[in-house]
Amino acid sequence: MDIWTLLEYAAWGLSAIFGLYIIIDWFKTDTTYSDEVLMSSREGALEAMTEEQHKH
Repeated sequence: MDIWTLLEYAAWGLSAIFGLYIIIDWFKTDTTYSDEVLMSSREGALEAMTEEQHKH
């Protein structure tokens, strides 16, 4: 087996590990925080306040 084949297998292995980590983190985040927290943003609140000030 040459070095390129080993590097290819290593890249596939790392890809699988990163993909698994992303899925585990997704489930952990989804079960830890509510949808309200995940969908809110501080910047969005500041933007809404700025728009309200410009309307008056």
